[in-house]
Amino acid sequence: MLIFGIDPGLATVGYSLVEKRGNKFSVIDYGVIKTPAKLRNVDRLKVIYAELMELINRFQPDEMAVEELFFYKNVKTAIRVGQARGVILLAGAQANIRVAEYTPLQIKQAVVGYGRARKSQVQRMVKALLNLEEIPKPDDAADALAVSICHGNSIGLRNHIHYK
Repeated sequence: MLIFGIDPGLATVGYSLVEKRGNKFSVIDYGVIKTPAKLRNVDRLKVIYAELMELINRFQPDEMAVEELFFYKNVKTAIRVGQARGVILLAGAQANIRVAEYTPLQIKQAVVGYGRARKSQVQRMVKALLNLEEIPKPDDAADALAVSICHGNSIGLRNHIHYK
């Protein structure tokens, strides 16, 4: 199964494509989609959508996993990230990909075994679980890899996965 993991944002969207066969994960691709701050928000959303659709068309993932919004002190930031998440979910829906969403707590629990793990702990486990030579950079890409691992580890619990 090819899993498309997404760490949403407006300025930077982390993405990963991870294949799961049995209990083994292998990285196909990962990176970030960056949108220039000088663009209007609506144009930044267009960039995100277009680049996601290009990745979907190139890799043909079986399922998509997206990190849910958690909490932002800045309401303006939360709204912008929410808008980006909407575009991300739309891309999955347009491509007829099954989309699951996970909270940061669920992702940390699935990757580290502890829902309150620090970012550095998650990154080290991502490196270990995916047999990478280095911790993936930037952080948004590492987070997207963690989302893919979370989904891959949750596949056996299909009845409990919150698909949209």
